[in-house]
Formats: sequence, structure tokens, C-alpha cells
Amino acid sequence: YVPVGLGSGACAAIAAKLALGHRARIVGVVSTGATTYAQSIQAGHVVPSPVTTVLADGMAVRVADADALALLKKHLDHIVQVSDAEVAQAMRDIYTDTHNVAEGAGAASFAAAMQERSDVRGLVVGTTLCGGNVDGAAFAKVLAG
Repeated sequence: YVPVGLGSGACAAIAAKLALGHRARIVGVVSTGATTYAQSIQAGHVVPSPVTTVLADGMAVRVADADALALLKKHLDHIVQVSDAEVAQAMRDIYTDTHNVAEGAGAASFAAAMQERSDVRGLVVGTTLCGGNVDGAAFAKVLAG
């Protein structure tokens, strides 16, 4: 599970998979408040979308990059959309269970894995935990629930 902002991180994960000849499935994760990549992959071309996410600002992309889109469309297993509420819960869970701080986009892949937990039960699952660039006041609000 890899968060998709402008696409560079997800494209890098795909490049690593291809270079290593690994059979891992790469799942892209977008915010329900920033769906350009989900809509664009479904349509087969760039589809701009409004951005309404507040918490997953690292994925707040209005227009998909055409080059990244081509690679993602070909190599992602599927896309999962996560809400700000799911991201907030993932941020809380990560902090509570591991004492790591993740910004919204950094916790989104964990939120997606949790969303699909019944589908991946028994499988080896990896999520991207990245970014500690969350504002202290915003993180305190998330932790407070």
C-alpha cells in the first residue's frame, strides 16, 4: 500500500518492484478528498478533481501527472480511497501502537490496509509509513479523537 500524491513515491515503488523482479502487488492509496488519480485511472486519461482533504494534504493533488498516470495505470493492482476520518484513526493507531508520528498522507497506506483487512488476512502486507510533517496542534486534535 503506497500513498499517491503527485505519483513519484508510487512510481518509485513500481520501479523497485520491476527492477527486483518481485511479484508483490502494489496498491495505490488516495484520499476521498483528492481523487484525480482514482478517476484518471478509471477513465484512462487525466481527470482533474477538486481537493477537499484537510488531513491528507500530502495527497492533495488536483490534476494527475500524465506520465505518472501511465505507469500507475499499468502497474498498480488497484486503488483504495481513504477518508480523512480513516486517516485520523490510522494516525492514532500508529502513534498508540508504535509511538511513531505520521502525517495524514504518511498514515493513509495503513488506513487503506485496515480498510481491506478482511481481504488481506493471512497475507504479508506492507504499508508505507512516511512523513512526520504534521502540525503539532493538528496532531493533538487527531490524537484527542
